[in-house]
Order: sequence, then structure tokens, then C-alpha cells
Amino acid sequence: MYLEKTHLDGLLVITPKIFNDERGYFFEDYHNEKYAQLGIPILLQSNISYSKKGVLRGMHYQSYPHAQGKLVRAIEGTIQDIAIDIRPDSKTYRQFYSVDLSSENNKQLWVPPGFAHGFLVLSDTAKVLYQCSALYHPESEGCIRWNDPGLKLPWKLDNGVIPIVSEKDNNPKL
Repeated sequence: MYLEKTHLDGLLVITPKIFNDERGYFFEDYHNEKYAQLGIPILLQSNISYSKKGVLRGMHYQSYPHAQGKLVRAIEGTIQDIAIDIRPDSKTYRQFYSVDLSSENNKQLWVPPGFAHGFLVLSDTAKVLYQCSALYHPESEGCIRWNDPGLKLPWKLDNGVIPIVSEKDNNPKL
């Protein structure tokens, strides 16, 4: 696997080593011992979302003590993935990182606890796999508005197109 550290402490882009031959390809999606060496804890919950082009999901997080780390990968299609450091004591508080994840590049983004996370579907459709370090805890759920003017997130929206966003994500209760 190939590891890219970002400017946000703990946020990692992981690209698997892919073995190709005439049959297709094979790669290791997750290996607990190898990922633990990167500081990624055991993953307790796995979720898949399916969305069409222009859907924006986010910016979600869970508060401590139920904060979730997420290992995110597009298993079909392409997404623009953004993570925001929301750890108040962090030197990169309110800074963000953006990366395209696709079923072609097979990159994963490790989003540690203390980050808000969201994505925009760039392809016709996308399936996204989230493997989480903590179980979903509804009372700890939070959301930052996807177009918060104080953050100026660089969404890849064509010609000012307004994304398809849930009511909950459009009007978050902090």
C-alpha cells in the first residue's frame, strides 16, 4: 500500500497495491494489523451508500465520546471527498482537505475522529463504502452546512449547479 499524509494531522490517503493480470485485478481493501500501524483502530461498523450524480452528503460527524473515524472508499463511480478538522485544540482547526476517490483509483481516505466528512458524486452514480471505528450513535450526530460561508469548501459544482442535498444536511442542527 502507498500512504499519503495530508497537512491535517491524522488524515491519510491510502492507495492499495493492485495486482493485475489477464483475469482482472486483486487488492487488499483492509488489513487490521497493517492499518493499526498507521494509527487506524479496529473498524466496528460498515455502511454503503448509493447516490446519483450531483448528490452531496455531509458534512457529518459524531461528537465525543462517540466520535467515529471513517475509512472511506468509492466502490463504484467517482466522488469528491472533503474532510474538515473540527478538533478545537488542533493547529489545523477548521481547515479542510479534498480528494477524488473512485472505483478506478481505489484510494481510501482515513478520516479520524474529530473531523466532519462529506462527499459530492461526480459520476452518473456512486457507491461509497464507509468503515467506522465507532458505532452510529444518533444523539451524538452533528452536521455542518455543506456551503458554510466561513469555510468556503471547494465543491466541484459545474457552473454554480446546486447539489442534491437532504433537508437534514441543508438545515443542520448543531
